[in-house]
Amino acid sequence: MSYNFDRIASVAFLAVGVLFIIGSKQLSSTSYGSVVGPDIFPFVLGVFLVLLSIRLFYETITDSSHKGEKESLQYKPFFIIGAATLVYILTLETVGYIITTFLFLFVCFQTMERSKWISSLIIAAGFSGIVYFLFVEVLKGTLPGWPIWF
Repeated sequence: MSYNFDRIASVAFLAVGVLFIIGSKQLSSTSYGSVVGPDIFPFVLGVFLVLLSIRLFYETITDSSHKGEKESLQYKPFFIIGAATLVYILTLETVGYIITTFLFLFVCFQTMERSKWISSLIIAAGFSGIVYFLFVEVLKGTLPGWPIWF
């Protein structure tokens, strides 16, 4: 872990989080047929991003045990997760939320730790199903459900 890189990244993520919060306030607060408006998710995401970036910045300042250490950057997992994110974005509308989120999470989990594929399957399936149920059924929001061919 490069602490200098982490400091710079935390400031960049702080700026992005603040921009998400500001941008979400310019979206309409409700959408037709939905109790949850399109402004809620970007606002919550911005708040989480700001809080996590503040925590990361604090940790890089207070942790002095790794001064001068340099670890190698892992490019392969970065590009795998980046490609998975791009595929997720491009296929979300056509394939549906549940399938694309499940596959995206499974690929990301396996990229980070290959040996635990059963727990990756369970967590990815549970997360995508529970989030879909909570957002669509409980909050009465809309997400792309299943592919057209189902």
